[in-house]
Amino acid sequence: MRGNRKGTVAVLVAAAALVALAAPAGAQWRDFDPAFDDDTKPWKEIEAKLPAYPGNENLLPFEGGGASPHRFYIDAKSVSLGEDEVVRYTLVVRTAGGATNVTFEGIRCTERQLKVYALGHVGGRWTRARNPRWNRIENRERNNHHGVLVQDYVCAGDSRSRPPRSADDVLRRLKYGPRLEPMD
Repeated sequence: MRGNRKGTVAVLVAAAALVALAAPAGAQWRDFDPAFDDDTKPWKEIEAKLPAYPGNENLLPFEGGGASPHRFYIDAKSVSLGEDEVVRYTLVVRTAGGATNVTFEGIRCTERQLKVYALGHVGGRWTRARNPRWNRIENRERNNHHGVLVQDYVCAGDSRSRPPRSADDVLRRLKYGPRLEPMD
């Protein structure tokens, strides 16, 4: 029994030494800023600046989904990729009935979300959206142009959940087709 007691005392002394050494290290971590790590910082959107109103000469057509009678265009001059990784652009929709709808929008690839910042009006003026908020982009049977933008033109990666490397990547896909160039 005596030998076991010496072993137990030795283990207790070693454990006490480890606790004494760990205390200063624990004090260091108490002051650690958890927001320091980029992966844990909350996402912050930058302020979106309204682009110039689109001109017909800068419109790039794209297929908005097979079941839509409308024609869809992106204004090449408006496409941007912000530091917040939001791709912003002006969308022009010419309906089968002859109306033209113009919106300034943004897509967050990581969340597959859309936000409308402003609405275009006849005469080339913008009105800011009343309650702009991020909404999930769902694939739809009709008028799936936002789903097509995410899948084929704007977002990158196998799951299409990453922003493009640059606005030029988006423009290249719009000009030459989404399948002519690898997305990654």
